[in-house]
Amino acid sequence: MTTIDDTESELIDEFQLLDGWMDRYQYLIDLGRRLPELDVADKLDENRLAGCQSQVWLASEYRDGRVHFRAASDAAIVSGLIALLMRIYDERTPAEIIATEPRFVRELAFDEHLSPTRSNGLAAMLAAIKQHAAGYLNAPAA
Repeated sequence: MTTIDDTESELIDEFQLLDGWMDRYQYLIDLGRRLPELDVADKLDENRLAGCQSQVWLASEYRDGRVHFRAASDAAIVSGLIALLMRIYDERTPAEIIATEPRFVRELAFDEHLSPTRSNGLAAMLAAIKQHAAGYLNAPAA
């Protein structure tokens, strides 16, 4: 398995190959369309994230020493952001997740090109991912 840094570098390289932000938005939408369908059992209020304008659900479980995430949104670009986050953080150890800052946000200027509500939603998703990981930090590997 590649490291989180390697995965972030791959994502940064992919986005830098795209001509402009319209292409980047389209790429995000395409990534979001490829997300696995979230089971209705995971679309509970307790899994719904506050701080997101669109509906976003994030569920996780801890197996084999790694955090396994499931997530979805009802908005196309937000679904793409979820796909990026899943690619970076899914199936990582809690310590890896907690220790890794999302440098792709800064390096790809997402903070400058996303609307304020999407930026807030991205921050809420990142915080929730780290919170889930923190909850598993001292759990025995199941």
